[in-house]
Amino acid sequence: MTLASRVAAALSQPADPAVTAFAARLAEEAGALTVLFYGSNLRTGSLDGVLDFYVLLPGEAERGMWPRVSYREWEHQGETLRAKIATMTLAKFHAAASGASRDTTIWARFVQPSALVWQSDERAGAAVARAVEAACITAARLAVAVGPDAGIEADFWRALFRATYKAELRVEKPGRENSILELNAAHFDGLLPDALDAAGIGYVRQADTIRPQLSKVECRETLRWWRRRRRLGKPLNIARLLRATRTFDGAGRYAAWKVQRHTGVEVEVTPWRERHPVLAAPAVLWRVWRRKKT
Repeated sequence: MTLASRVAAALSQPADPAVTAFAARLAEEAGALTVLFYGSNLRTGSLDGVLDFYVLLPGEAERGMWPRVSYREWEHQGETLRAKIATMTLAKFHAAASGASRDTTIWARFVQPSALVWQSDERAGAAVARAVEAACITAARLAVAVGPDAGIEADFWRALFRATYKAELRVEKPGRENSILELNAAHFDGLLPDALDAAGIGYVRQADTIRPQLSKVECRETLRWWRRRRRLGKPLNIARLLRATRTFDGAGRYAAWKVQRHTGVEVEVTPWRERHPVLAAPAVLWRVWRRKKT
């Protein structure tokens, strides 16, 4: 199987009709080229919790901070669907997936499963498929640079995810990389050799053991590329969080839903709380604490 055929098959996996309807609604409102669906709900098929979408727009690649993040609720056939939406141009998405930007998240996220749940036309669908292929190649190149000299395929993916987790602000539980591989075993089975073939990186395979043939020069260049991005990983995460406090559309409703889901305490979303979620947080936390004490 080639990387292109593997990615095409993965992107075409079916999603719940409610998900595709939600994606179409978001795409129409944004004037999008494509919408990608990813995360645990893709794997489980559940509509519970928050659905994760990337809405990709036409136009030149953005400058500055991206993507723009928002939260939406939609009443669909008697059920409340909730979604967290990242919006950016397809051009910037492709650049980030190929490792051309300083971002550490896009290629690490989209080497994992995603589904193309809406496209404006076949040309846009083909463009996003090429971007996901680029994400797989970027991730595979780093995986063999930070991974062992030889090992089973999972050893390289584990090394990749451990490296990217350390570069990000979020704290993942030990072994998180194992759960990703176990829950998506079919997706990752054979992905590394296909990505290495597409990248032009040789390897020797004996049974289940893979020995990449990355030259010392290529390895040094890849590690140098990664060190620059690793140093910027946490500062970029912080900058995006600070930006989100001002630009996260629907942050108040999202926070209220999270509080109710995890504590059982219902939080009224007033217009002021919707506009100022950070300033409203102390009073909300105080209310939750009081309710939990009674």
